[in-house]
Amino acid sequence: MRQTLRAKAIAVCDKKIAQKGENVGLSFYAFFANRNDDPDMLMEAATWWIKTHQLDHFEKATKIREMVEAGL
Repeated sequence: MRQTLRAKAIAVCDKKIAQKGENVGLSFYAFFANRNDDPDMLMEAATWWIKTHQLDHFEKATKIREMVEAGL
């Protein structure tokens, strides 16, 4: 996963956790605006989430943040 996507994912996770608490769930779509302005990055996130790690549609933001920070 490219560094810009890692940074974005961590920032989104941190924001969601701050807003809704430690148990908040999110999908990889949370990392993007409602319009598809960066299809390559969207596909990279989807591949990481679905193919590489076989995650459920919604996962706890704390889990995703930990995975991204660990470089998985």
